[in-house]
Formats: sequence, structure tokens, C-alpha cells
Amino acid sequence: MSKSENSFLIQDGQTVVFIGDSITDCGRRDAAFPFGTSYVKMVIDLITAKYPERAIKFFNQGISGDVAPGLQERWADDVLVHNPNWVSVMVGINDLHRRFNPDPKLHIPVEKYREAYAQFLTRTKENTDAQIILVDPFYISKETNPNSQRKTVLDVIPEYIAVVDEMAQKFEALHIPMHEIFQKQLQYHHADTFCPEPIHPNLAGHTVMANAWLEAVGWHG
Repeated sequence: MSKSENSFLIQDGQTVVFIGDSITDCGRRDAAFPFGTSYVKMVIDLITAKYPERAIKFFNQGISGDVAPGLQERWADDVLVHNPNWVSVMVGINDLHRRFNPDPKLHIPVEKYREAYAQFLTRTKENTDAQIILVDPFYISKETNPNSQRKTVLDVIPEYIAVVDEMAQKFEALHIPMHEIFQKQLQYHHADTFCPEPIHPNLAGHTVMANAWLEAVGWHG
């Protein structure tokens, strides 16, 4: 067995569930059923190509526009039902953007985000033996204008990322600092390289995400 086979953490017969918002969904409920066209599909295809002998089940449970409380509401139906060995979560940018909704009843402050996140991870630990992977929300922008919404998002997103870091430590999860990874990319490349706007990655952006996700589970190309 090669070094890469020894280090890759996802084993034969295991089940992997991805859950999140539109970045994870990416058409998986429509023309691109069942896995979408996001980093999830890239991860699945690369694992399948490299480890054809491993019978791994994959489920993409992303839903466009979803938020942490939304994940909590559908956790049993979309995650626990699969009795997963791995659960990958990426949610938060929609929670943050609710701050800009004129209806305050729709706002999801950091405290509500933290509460929902802790609840669905607690349910995971209580009902499965799954290893958890937490992916930071990100915003692909270098905007500096203090009067712009983009700068406001960049100023606020560390609060939501801090929650993910807190959850990763509390639940002994693998933690992928995706916002930091993209900000490093922006030191060398224009934002349009990865995203036509700051939230929804293009193919290059999803490739960055897939690479980071695979590295987190011991991938060696």
C-alpha cells in the first residue's frame, strides 16, 4: 500500500454526506442531479478515479439559500438518515447576508448561528460515529471602500468563521479555513479568476475548494 493510500482517511464501505447552501447544491436537485457541479462533484470524481476499489457512498444535501437554522430543521432527513461516517458542513454566508434584509425577523445574528450549528453537530455526535469536516464560509473580495456592502461583509465574516473554529475544536472536527485560502489566492490573482461575484465560485474557485477539502482528508495527488 502506497503512502497516499495509507494517509487517505475515507475508507472502503464508508458514507460521506455533504451539506450546505448553494455553493454545495450547485444544481444537484436539477439538471446536475445528484451531485451538482460544485467542489462536491470534483471531490467525488477524484476519489472515484484514484480509489476505484473503495465502495464509498456519497450524498450531496446542499440546498440553495439555506442557513444554519435551516440545516438544523432538516438534519434528520438529510444527514442522520444516511448513518454517515463523514459529514462535511459548509454554511454561513446566507446567515451573514440576512443582516441586510429589511425584515429584522429574518436576521440570523452570530448567536443564533452558533446555537443552530452546535445543535446539529451535537445530534451528529449523539446519533452517529461520523467524523465531521467543517468548511468556513468565505467571501472572494478585497474591497476596501468602508461605505460598501462588500467591505461590511469582509468586516463581519470573521465573527461567523470564529464560530466554525469554535465548533471544530468542541466537536474535534477537521477544519478547512476556506476564507483564508481564498484570501491567499487573491494575493496573486484577481477575484474574477475564482468567482464572478464574491459568493458563488466558478470552475476555478470550486477547484480550489476541492483541493483544500481533499488535502484535509489526507489526499496526496
